[in-house]
Amino acid sequence: MNGSHQLLIAASLSFIAAFLHVLIILGGANWYRFFGAGENMAKLAESGSSQPAVITLGIAAVLTVWGFYALSGAGLIIKLPLLKVALVLITFVYLVRGIAGLIAPFVSSHPAISQNSLTFWLVSSVICCIFGVFHLLGLINQWHQLAGSA
Repeated sequence: MNGSHQLLIAASLSFIAAFLHVLIILGGANWYRFFGAGENMAKLAESGSSQPAVITLGIAAVLTVWGFYALSGAGLIIKLPLLKVALVLITFVYLVRGIAGLIAPFVSSHPAISQNSLTFWLVSSVICCIFGVFHLLGLINQWHQLAGSA
């Protein structure tokens, strides 16, 4: 599998994750609970607050942009600005979030960690690691084709 295929898979994964975030907004409080956003987000959604939707839509927007950067790195759309730098940072964020999420629930009782279940942390972290690995492999294999992309 070459880098363009790996980045196409990475883009698809980011787009799927973005779409799921939009579905969570539409699904409401029970979807926030099911996907592990925390009881606070679920209660805010139940109360009619726009905060959960704004936050979740922001995440979906970021994931969508990341998907377009992966498509650009794969050579399937125009070269986006700072392509190489962006792909390195996106890969870094996915891998750090994945690895940190596999460690944090075992070493921290901070409310930002403890509000979510161990299952949430393990599942979402493995997913982030998978996303990050596809980005990393695609980035490594496309590195020379990305020359001049800053």
